[in-house]
Amino acid sequence: MSVRQPTTIVFDIGNVLLRWDPRHLYRRIFSDEAEMEWFLGNVCTNAWNLEQDRGRDWDEAVALLVKDHPTHESAIRAFHERWPETVSGVFEQNVALLEKLREAGVPNYCITNFSGPKFVLAKEIYPFLADFDGVIVSGDERLLKPDAAIYHLLLERYGLEAGDCVFIDDSRANVEGARQVGMHAIHYPDEQVDLAAELRSYGFPI
Repeated sequence: MSVRQPTTIVFDIGNVLLRWDPRHLYRRIFSDEAEMEWFLGNVCTNAWNLEQDRGRDWDEAVALLVKDHPTHESAIRAFHERWPETVSGVFEQNVALLEKLREAGVPNYCITNFSGPKFVLAKEIYPFLADFDGVIVSGDERLLKPDAAIYHLLLERYGLEAGDCVFIDDSRANVEGARQVGMHAIHYPDEQVDLAAELRSYGFPI
């Protein structure tokens, strides 16, 4: 039995297209690396930030931490107020690849764990983010990858078939989540992966 060739690309954003890491910001705030790592491991943690990706209001999130860590108020507020500095730029080769796919007429979408307001800001800074055929932003939907519901939402909202889609993400858990709903998926943990070659193997014209 022949396998249908996928036709549609679904991108993650952070650390596939944008180089995101709060350390890009906090190395400007902390002169001591160990102190910075303690702060990110105990105050502005990944778990805390994930709740903004789930839709929690930023002012509420900041207030919660300031209450518990008043001596770190300035550094806590920086995560919100200086958020653009958590992004050091783009993965140039992947953005160029995205543009080639668009020029070739390949349908392109994204599913991203991202705060809704911060995604609006990111689109202003990086305009290519505004040109997807469809976008699912976790903070707007109050759903997070790798919950199956967020992948199903993309498929239902935009009339896509899971087997037609190739999903790209830096998180293995998110990649497995996509596969569980029937999508093809590529794990992109770092720049050692030749994303263009991976996509060519699926038959995309690049």
